[in-house]
Order: sequence, then C-alpha cells, then structure tokens
Amino acid sequence: QLQASGGGSVHTGGALRLSCVVSGRDLSSYSMGWLRQAPGKEREFVAAIRGGGRGSIEADFVKGRFTISRFMTNNTAYLQMSSLKPEDTAIYYCAASRVSATIPRPSYEYEYWGQGTQVTVSS
Repeated sequence: QLQASGGGSVHTGGALRLSCVVSGRDLSSYSMGWLRQAPGKEREFVAAIRGGGRGSIEADFVKGRFTISRFMTNNTAYLQMSSLKPEDTAIYYCAASRVSATIPRPSYEYEYWGQGTQVTVSS
C-alpha cells in the first residue's frame, strides 16, 4: 500500500514536500515515481528514483525546482517542490514500478499506486 500526503494550497513561488509511505510490501527494489494529473489533462511523469536510490530523474518542466528522494529506513519517498507555479496545480500520485533497468516514466510501467494528494498553486 502506498499512502501519499503533503499536498495543499500555496501561492506562486511557494514550496511543499510530498511524502509517500510504503507499507505491507517490500518495495525497496522497486523504482518509486511521482506522476500528476491536472483537470482535463492526461497523467504525466514528474520524477522517479530507482530502487536503492540508484539514480533519479525529473521531467524537464520541473528540473531545478523539484527533487525526488527516498529513504529505506522509513520506507518513504519524497518529492520536494519549490518555486511552485500555477501550472503545477494537479493531483500528485506516487507509484511503484518493478522496472529497474531504466527509470520508469509512463503510467503503464507503474504497478502500485497511492491515492493521490492535491496540490493547488494560486497566483
């Protein structure tokens, strides 16, 4: 089970940290990702980190603003978001993928999903 939290409402330029707690399964070898879906749009990749923290990648539109991390000690993945923009408004989902040779991007590569947490950025 993946439990996402940390969303909220901020103004442009604000920051939030999303958390994704894994429970009930050992997903330490899985890649963990964050994807988001804005109203009327398809779900899109934001960032992902491989099992064991062996490499990560962020989408071009969040590079330099968002950072993904994970800590095995507490089975939690994080998405630190800063310099938020109104276009970052979306429901953010954490997900786990057994894809490990590469860093998974598309939704279909993710096997387990959290329930989503709303992020709203107002100007």
